[in-house]
Amino acid sequence: MKKKKTLTQKTIIMKNLKQITAILLVTFMAFTSCQDELDDENGQNPNTNTADSQTAKNLERSSMYDGSFDDFLDGMSCSSIVLPVVANVNGTEVSILTKSDYQLVLNILGQITNDNDVVTLQFPLTVKTSNYTEVEVANQAEYDALMDACEAIENEGKSAISCIDIDFPITILTYSLNLEQTGSVVIESEKELYTYMSNFGNNEMFAINYPITAKLNNETMVTITSDLDLKSSINDCLGVEEAEDTAEAEAKNLETILVDGAFKVESFVNAGVDKATDYADFTIEFANDLTCKAVNATLTTVEGTYEVTSETDVFLELTFSGNATFNLLNHTWKVTSFSDTSISLKSKTDAAVTLVLSQI
Repeated sequence: MKKKKTLTQKTIIMKNLKQITAILLVTFMAFTSCQDELDDENGQNPNTNTADSQTAKNLERSSMYDGSFDDFLDGMSCSSIVLPVVANVNGTEVSILTKSDYQLVLNILGQITNDNDVVTLQFPLTVKTSNYTEVEVANQAEYDALMDACEAIENEGKSAISCIDIDFPITILTYSLNLEQTGSVVIESEKELYTYMSNFGNNEMFAINYPITAKLNNETMVTITSDLDLKSSINDCLGVEEAEDTAEAEAKNLETILVDGAFKVESFVNAGVDKATDYADFTIEFANDLTCKAVNATLTTVEGTYEVTSETDVFLELTFSGNATFNLLNHTWKVTSFSDTSISLKSKTDAAVTLVLSQI
Protein backbone atom coordinates (compact mmCIF):
# COMPACT_ATOMS: atom_id res chain seq x y z
CA MET A 1 0.00 0.00 0.00
CA LYS A 2 1.36 3.43 -0.91
CA LYS A 3 1.88 5.77 2.03
CA LYS A 4 0.06 9.06 1.85
CA LYS A 5 2.28 12.15 1.71
CA THR A 6 2.31 14.16 4.92
CA LEU A 7 1.33 17.82 4.92
CA THR A 8 5.02 18.75 5.31
CA GLN A 9 6.01 16.64 2.27
CA LYS A 10 3.26 18.23 0.19
CA THR A 11 4.39 21.70 1.28
CA ILE A 12 8.01 20.99 0.26
CA ILE A 13 6.91 19.68 -3.16
CA MET A 14 4.73 22.72 -3.79
CA LYS A 15 7.54 25.09 -2.76
CA ASN A 16 9.95 23.36 -5.10
CA LEU A 17 7.43 23.44 -7.93
CA LYS A 18 6.90 27.16 -7.37
CA GLN A 19 10.66 27.75 -7.37
CA ILE A 20 11.15 25.85 -10.63
CA THR A 21 8.19 27.56 -12.29
CA ALA A 22 9.51 30.96 -11.23
CA ILE A 23 12.93 30.23 -12.76
CA LEU A 24 11.33 29.11 -16.02
CA LEU A 25 9.20 32.24 -16.13
CA VAL A 26 12.26 34.46 -15.60
CA THR A 27 14.17 32.53 -18.30
CA PHE A 28 11.54 32.98 -20.97
CA MET A 29 9.81 36.23 -19.97
CA ALA A 30 11.87 38.14 -22.51
CA PHE A 31 10.31 36.16 -25.32
CA THR A 32 6.60 36.63 -24.58
CA SER A 33 6.40 39.04 -27.47
CA CYS A 34 8.64 37.01 -29.80
CA GLN A 35 6.92 36.09 -33.04
CA ASP A 36 7.27 32.82 -34.91
CA GLU A 37 8.61 34.61 -37.97
CA LEU A 38 11.56 36.96 -37.51
CA ASP A 39 10.47 40.55 -38.10
CA ASP A 40 12.51 43.39 -39.53
CA GLU A 41 14.97 44.92 -37.08
CA ASN A 42 14.24 48.09 -35.18
CA GLY A 43 16.67 50.96 -35.44
CA GLN A 44 18.68 52.32 -38.33
CA ASN A 45 22.23 52.54 -39.62
CA PRO A 46 24.59 51.46 -38.09
CA ASN A 47 22.26 48.58 -37.16
CA THR A 48 21.24 50.22 -33.90
CA ASN A 49 18.71 48.33 -31.82
CA THR A 50 16.72 48.69 -28.64
CA ALA A 51 16.42 46.06 -25.92
CA ASP A 52 13.10 44.83 -27.30
CA SER A 53 14.17 44.73 -30.97
CA GLN A 54 14.15 41.53 -32.96
CA THR A 55 17.95 41.59 -33.16
CA ALA A 56 18.07 41.61 -29.35
CA LYS A 57 15.71 38.63 -29.24
CA ASN A 58 17.72 36.83 -31.93
CA LEU A 59 20.93 37.29 -29.96
CA GLU A 60 19.33 36.29 -26.67
CA ARG A 61 17.63 33.17 -28.05
CA SER A 62 20.73 32.07 -29.96
CA SER A 63 22.88 32.41 -26.83
CA MET A 64 20.56 30.56 -24.44
CA TYR A 65 21.96 27.37 -22.95
CA ASP A 66 21.26 24.55 -25.38
CA GLY A 67 20.12 21.44 -23.52
CA SER A 68 19.16 19.42 -26.59
CA PHE A 69 22.31 17.27 -26.67
CA ASP A 70 20.91 14.81 -24.10
CA ASP A 71 17.28 14.71 -25.31
CA PHE A 72 17.56 10.93 -25.74
CA LEU A 73 17.99 10.78 -21.96
CA ASP A 74 15.76 13.53 -20.57
CA GLY A 75 13.36 14.19 -23.46
CA MET A 76 13.64 17.95 -22.92
CA SER A 77 15.58 20.48 -25.00
CA CYS A 78 15.10 23.38 -22.57
CA SER A 79 17.55 21.87 -20.10
CA SER A 80 20.13 19.14 -19.64
CA ILE A 81 20.79 16.78 -16.75
CA VAL A 82 23.84 17.60 -14.65
CA LEU A 83 25.92 14.43 -14.27
CA PRO A 84 26.23 12.06 -12.52
CA VAL A 85 22.77 10.53 -12.74
CA VAL A 86 21.31 7.02 -12.61
CA ALA A 87 18.70 5.97 -15.17
CA ASN A 88 16.74 2.81 -15.92
CA VAL A 89 16.86 2.35 -19.70
CA ASN A 90 14.47 -0.26 -21.08
CA GLY A 91 14.83 -2.25 -17.86
CA THR A 92 18.61 -1.85 -17.49
CA GLU A 93 20.05 0.37 -14.77
CA VAL A 94 22.81 2.65 -16.09
CA SER A 95 25.09 4.93 -14.07
CA ILE A 96 25.98 7.93 -16.21
CA LEU A 97 29.05 9.55 -14.71
CA THR A 98 30.43 11.45 -17.71
CA LYS A 99 29.27 12.32 -21.23
CA SER A 100 31.16 9.29 -22.55
CA ASP A 101 28.59 7.14 -20.71
CA TYR A 102 25.84 8.50 -22.97
CA GLN A 103 26.89 5.81 -25.44
CA LEU A 104 25.78 3.15 -22.95
CA VAL A 105 22.27 4.59 -23.09
CA LEU A 106 22.33 4.96 -26.88
CA ASN A 107 23.47 1.35 -27.29
CA ILE A 108 20.49 0.10 -25.29
CA LEU A 109 18.04 2.37 -27.09
CA GLY A 110 19.39 1.20 -30.45
CA GLN A 111 19.19 -2.53 -29.79
CA ILE A 112 15.65 -2.76 -31.15
CA THR A 113 14.00 -0.52 -33.72
CA ASN A 114 10.33 0.41 -33.68
CA ASP A 115 9.93 -0.24 -29.96
CA ASN A 116 8.70 1.91 -27.10
CA ASP A 117 11.86 3.05 -25.33
CA VAL A 118 11.40 3.83 -21.64
CA VAL A 119 13.94 5.91 -19.68
CA THR A 120 13.23 6.37 -15.97
CA LEU A 121 15.45 8.80 -14.06
CA GLN A 122 16.49 8.37 -10.44
CA PHE A 123 15.70 11.35 -8.21
CA PRO A 124 16.85 13.71 -6.84
CA LEU A 125 18.79 15.12 -9.78
CA THR A 126 19.98 18.51 -11.01
CA VAL A 127 19.17 20.14 -14.35
CA LYS A 128 20.80 23.09 -16.09
CA THR A 129 18.16 25.38 -17.58
CA SER A 130 18.16 27.70 -20.58
CA ASN A 131 19.30 30.67 -18.50
CA TYR A 132 22.35 28.72 -17.25
CA THR A 133 20.79 28.20 -13.81
CA GLU A 134 21.12 24.82 -12.08
CA VAL A 135 17.96 23.57 -10.34
CA GLU A 136 17.57 20.52 -8.11
CA VAL A 137 14.57 18.36 -8.96
CA ALA A 138 13.34 16.21 -6.09
CA ASN A 139 10.81 13.93 -7.76
CA GLN A 140 8.87 13.03 -10.90
CA ALA A 141 6.15 15.60 -10.24
CA GLU A 142 8.66 18.44 -10.29
CA TYR A 143 10.28 17.00 -13.39
CA ASP A 144 6.91 16.75 -15.15
CA ALA A 145 6.33 20.44 -14.36
CA LEU A 146 9.62 21.29 -16.09
CA MET A 147 8.67 19.22 -19.13
CA ASP A 148 5.23 20.84 -19.39
CA ALA A 149 6.77 24.32 -19.25
CA CYS A 150 9.36 23.39 -21.87
CA GLU A 151 6.73 21.96 -24.20
CA ALA A 152 4.67 25.14 -23.91
CA ILE A 153 7.69 27.29 -24.78
CA GLU A 154 8.55 25.11 -27.78
CA ASN A 155 4.96 25.15 -29.05
CA GLU A 156 5.01 28.94 -28.93
CA GLY A 157 8.29 29.11 -30.88
CA LYS A 158 10.18 30.79 -28.04
CA SER A 159 12.83 28.20 -27.20
CA ALA A 160 16.57 28.48 -27.82
CA ILE A 161 17.82 28.92 -31.38
CA SER A 162 20.45 26.18 -31.40
CA CYS A 163 21.24 25.96 -35.12
CA ILE A 164 23.59 28.96 -35.15
CA ASP A 165 26.88 29.16 -33.24
CA ILE A 166 28.45 32.61 -33.20
CA ASP A 167 32.23 32.69 -33.34
CA PHE A 168 33.45 34.60 -30.29
CA PRO A 169 34.73 37.11 -29.33
CA ILE A 170 32.39 39.74 -30.76
CA THR A 171 32.15 43.43 -29.94
CA ILE A 172 28.92 45.23 -29.12
CA LEU A 173 28.80 49.01 -29.47
CA THR A 174 26.48 51.01 -27.22
CA TYR A 175 24.64 54.19 -28.17
CA SER A 176 22.52 56.79 -26.47
CA LEU A 177 18.94 57.15 -27.63
CA ASN A 178 20.05 59.98 -29.94
CA LEU A 179 22.52 57.55 -31.59
CA GLU A 180 25.71 58.92 -30.06
CA GLN A 181 28.18 56.11 -29.32
CA THR A 182 28.70 55.70 -25.57
CA GLY A 183 31.04 52.73 -25.40
CA SER A 184 31.74 49.13 -26.38
CA VAL A 185 32.00 45.72 -24.76
CA VAL A 186 33.77 42.54 -25.86
CA ILE A 187 31.69 39.39 -25.48
CA GLU A 188 33.69 36.17 -25.09
CA SER A 189 31.05 33.42 -24.90
CA GLU A 190 27.39 32.48 -25.37
CA LYS A 191 26.79 32.76 -21.64
CA GLU A 192 28.24 36.29 -21.59
CA LEU A 193 26.09 37.26 -24.58
CA TYR A 194 22.93 35.84 -22.97
CA THR A 195 23.63 37.66 -19.71
CA TYR A 196 24.42 40.92 -21.49
CA MET A 197 21.35 40.88 -23.73
CA SER A 198 18.92 39.75 -21.02
CA ASN A 199 20.07 42.62 -18.81
CA PHE A 200 20.29 45.30 -21.51
CA GLY A 201 18.52 48.46 -20.41
CA ASN A 202 15.78 50.46 -22.12
CA ASN A 203 17.67 53.75 -21.84
CA GLU A 204 20.24 53.00 -24.56
CA MET A 205 20.75 51.22 -27.85
CA PHE A 206 23.30 48.75 -29.17
CA ALA A 207 24.83 47.57 -32.43
CA ILE A 208 26.93 44.54 -33.27
CA ASN A 209 30.33 45.49 -34.61
CA TYR A 210 30.13 43.62 -37.92
CA PRO A 211 31.40 41.53 -39.61
CA ILE A 212 31.11 38.45 -37.40
CA THR A 213 31.33 34.77 -38.33
CA ALA A 214 29.03 31.94 -37.30
CA LYS A 215 28.52 28.25 -37.93
CA LEU A 216 25.10 27.10 -39.15
CA ASN A 217 23.73 23.64 -38.38
CA ASN A 218 27.13 22.52 -37.04
CA GLU A 219 28.93 22.66 -40.38
CA THR A 220 28.56 25.73 -42.63
CA MET A 221 30.64 28.80 -41.76
CA VAL A 222 29.15 32.15 -42.79
CA THR A 223 30.22 35.76 -42.54
CA ILE A 224 27.46 38.04 -41.23
CA THR A 225 27.72 41.72 -42.10
CA SER A 226 24.45 43.24 -40.83
CA ASP A 227 21.33 42.67 -38.75
CA LEU A 228 19.55 41.70 -41.96
CA ASP A 229 22.25 39.11 -42.60
CA LEU A 230 21.80 37.78 -39.07
CA LYS A 231 18.05 37.43 -39.55
CA SER A 232 18.55 35.70 -42.89
CA SER A 233 21.14 33.28 -41.48
CA ILE A 234 18.86 32.34 -38.60
CA ASN A 235 15.91 31.79 -40.93
CA ASP A 236 18.10 29.61 -43.16
CA CYS A 237 19.36 27.43 -40.32
CA LEU A 238 15.88 27.12 -38.80
CA GLY A 239 14.68 25.88 -42.19
CA VAL A 240 17.38 23.21 -42.24
CA GLU A 241 16.53 22.27 -38.65
CA GLU A 242 12.88 21.86 -39.58
CA ALA A 243 13.85 19.64 -42.52
CA GLU A 244 15.99 17.53 -40.18
CA ASP A 245 13.11 17.12 -37.73
CA THR A 246 10.78 16.10 -40.57
CA ALA A 247 13.30 13.58 -41.90
CA GLU A 248 13.78 12.10 -38.42
CA ALA A 249 10.03 11.55 -38.09
CA GLU A 250 9.87 9.99 -41.56
CA ALA A 251 12.78 7.68 -40.69
CA LYS A 252 10.86 6.33 -37.71
CA ASN A 253 7.82 5.80 -39.91
CA LEU A 254 9.93 3.92 -42.45
CA GLU A 255 11.35 1.65 -39.73
CA THR A 256 7.80 0.70 -38.76
CA ILE A 257 6.89 -0.12 -42.37
CA LEU A 258 10.02 -2.24 -42.83
CA VAL A 259 9.51 -4.46 -39.79
CA ASP A 260 5.77 -4.83 -40.32
CA GLY A 261 5.99 -6.63 -43.66
CA ALA A 262 7.95 -8.72 -46.16
CA PHE A 263 9.29 -7.26 -49.40
CA LYS A 264 10.37 -8.22 -52.87
CA VAL A 265 12.63 -6.43 -55.34
CA GLU A 266 10.23 -4.75 -57.74
CA SER A 267 12.98 -2.96 -59.65
CA PHE A 268 16.79 -2.76 -59.47
CA VAL A 269 18.39 -0.62 -62.16
CA ASN A 270 22.18 -0.83 -62.33
CA ALA A 271 24.24 0.36 -65.30
CA GLY A 272 20.99 1.09 -67.15
CA VAL A 273 19.70 -2.49 -66.82
CA ASP A 274 16.79 -3.61 -64.62
CA LYS A 275 18.00 -6.74 -62.83
CA ALA A 276 14.88 -7.36 -60.73
CA THR A 277 14.50 -10.87 -62.21
CA ASP A 278 17.71 -11.92 -60.39
CA TYR A 279 15.77 -11.47 -57.13
CA ALA A 280 12.34 -12.70 -58.26
CA ASP A 281 12.41 -15.84 -56.09
CA PHE A 282 13.45 -14.05 -52.90
CA THR A 283 11.49 -12.43 -50.10
CA ILE A 284 13.28 -9.87 -47.93
CA GLU A 285 12.36 -9.50 -44.27
CA PHE A 286 13.55 -6.85 -41.82
CA ALA A 287 13.77 -7.58 -38.08
CA ASN A 288 13.64 -5.24 -35.07
CA ASP A 289 17.28 -6.00 -34.21
CA LEU A 290 18.57 -4.35 -37.42
CA THR A 291 19.13 -7.65 -39.19
CA CYS A 292 17.52 -8.65 -42.47
CA LYS A 293 17.42 -11.77 -44.55
CA ALA A 294 16.39 -12.83 -48.02
CA VAL A 295 14.84 -16.28 -48.41
CA ASN A 296 13.68 -18.18 -51.52
CA ALA A 297 11.44 -21.20 -52.03
CA THR A 298 14.35 -23.65 -51.64
CA LEU A 299 15.15 -22.05 -48.27
CA THR A 300 18.34 -20.47 -49.50
CA THR A 301 18.99 -17.66 -47.01
CA VAL A 302 21.09 -14.53 -47.48
CA GLU A 303 21.84 -12.77 -44.20
CA GLY A 304 22.29 -9.03 -43.89
CA THR A 305 21.93 -5.93 -41.77
CA TYR A 306 20.20 -2.61 -42.32
CA GLU A 307 20.04 0.83 -40.77
CA VAL A 308 17.67 3.76 -41.25
CA THR A 309 19.24 7.18 -40.71
CA SER A 310 18.30 10.75 -41.46
CA GLU A 311 19.82 14.14 -42.16
CA THR A 312 17.58 16.41 -44.17
CA ASP A 313 16.73 13.26 -46.14
CA VAL A 314 16.08 9.67 -45.07
CA PHE A 315 18.61 6.94 -45.87
CA LEU A 316 18.43 3.14 -45.81
CA GLU A 317 21.77 1.32 -45.60
CA LEU A 318 21.75 -2.31 -46.73
CA THR A 319 24.62 -4.74 -46.13
CA PHE A 320 24.24 -8.34 -47.34
CA SER A 321 27.06 -10.89 -47.08
CA GLY A 322 28.00 -14.20 -48.72
CA ASN A 323 26.02 -13.73 -51.95
CA ALA A 324 27.37 -11.87 -54.98
CA THR A 325 23.90 -11.03 -56.33
CA PHE A 326 22.70 -9.48 -53.08
CA ASN A 327 26.06 -7.77 -52.55
CA LEU A 328 25.02 -5.51 -55.44
CA LEU A 329 22.33 -4.10 -53.15
CA ASN A 330 24.94 -2.99 -50.62
CA HIS A 331 24.52 0.77 -50.81
CA THR A 332 23.53 3.65 -48.65
CA TRP A 333 20.22 4.38 -50.36
CA LYS A 334 18.49 7.75 -50.32
CA VAL A 335 14.76 7.26 -49.79
CA THR A 336 13.07 9.19 -52.60
CA SER A 337 9.53 8.16 -51.61
CA PHE A 338 7.75 5.52 -49.57
CA SER A 339 4.32 4.31 -48.59
CA ASP A 340 2.89 1.35 -46.70
CA THR A 341 3.36 -0.79 -49.82
CA SER A 342 6.36 0.56 -51.72
CA ILE A 343 9.80 2.06 -51.02
CA SER A 344 11.71 3.86 -53.78
CA LEU A 345 15.46 4.33 -53.36
CA LYS A 346 18.46 5.66 -55.22
CA SER A 347 22.13 5.23 -54.39
CA LYS A 348 23.58 8.08 -52.34
CA THR A 349 26.76 7.97 -54.43
CA ASP A 350 25.30 7.14 -57.88
CA ALA A 351 21.81 8.47 -58.63
CA ALA A 352 21.61 6.24 -61.73
CA VAL A 353 21.42 3.16 -59.48
CA THR A 354 17.86 2.75 -58.20
CA LEU A 355 15.93 0.18 -56.20
CA VAL A 356 12.22 -0.27 -55.54
CA LEU A 357 11.01 -2.62 -52.79
CA SER A 358 7.36 -3.65 -52.81
CA GLN A 359 5.56 -5.13 -49.85
CA ILE A 360 4.11 -8.58 -50.44
